[in-house]
Amino acid sequence: MKHIPRKRFGQHFLTDAGIIEDIVGLIAPRPGQAMVEIGPGLAALTQPLVERLGRLTVIELDRDLAASLRTHSQLTVIESDVLKVDFAQIAQAQTTTNSGANPSRLRVVGNLPYNISTPILFHLLEYVDVIEDQHFMLQKEVIDRMVASPATSDYGRLSVMLQWRYEMENVLFVPPESFDPPPRVNSAVVRMVPLDNPAPVDVNRLSEIVQVAFSQRRKLLRHTLGRWLEEKGLAGTFDVQRRAEEVPVSEYVELAMRA
Repeated sequence: MKHIPRKRFGQHFLTDAGIIEDIVGLIAPRPGQAMVEIGPGLAALTQPLVERLGRLTVIELDRDLAASLRTHSQLTVIESDVLKVDFAQIAQAQTTTNSGANPSRLRVVGNLPYNISTPILFHLLEYVDVIEDQHFMLQKEVIDRMVASPATSDYGRLSVMLQWRYEMENVLFVPPESFDPPPRVNSAVVRMVPLDNPAPVDVNRLSEIVQVAFSQRRKLLRHTLGRWLEEKGLAGTFDVQRRAEEVPVSEYVELAMRA
């Protein structure tokens, strides 16, 4: 029976064989690597990945799709909302399977549902220490924000929170006609590689600072972050005569380390 895409899951299935080949080439999976695919759907990307890997863990919320995926002998299927998945446990399970002394680091891939792509990215940020790299297909507009430079309209909270921890690159444009059903937006693929030596910052404090700073992005920071700094006794230690989008990631991180 043909699977009908479910709007509540944000399902748009990749069908373009050329794009699939390009994505697999960008990921460059190798036999034995510990890889997790989020939202495998109809297995368009899953099959060429598992052929190269030998074994693959997939996370699928749709119970009908999960049941179909379980018939594949080389897949480990986790039927769950990805926001509830403990990626550290997956890494530990992979380590046990491979009889390794050191925890396996995961390669994470997926065509992320556009309606919850940002929450997924922040969820994975909690497990970045067990992740080797990430390749995701997302709405192009979201990726533009992820990789944006300061002093641009796309630069914002998402840019700062992810660039603090990852090296990121927009590696492939994907048009709507590559999907069934076609989304109303352009898509792209982003490569995310955790930085080897990120600043040892409290992520919750950084998130608080960035959220306050960008709460009124058109105003000078003295109207938003300036007041926050006064409350923390840090007034005068940071140039608040700028707008939030003019402050580079490194300065937000430095402030979070002092606050």
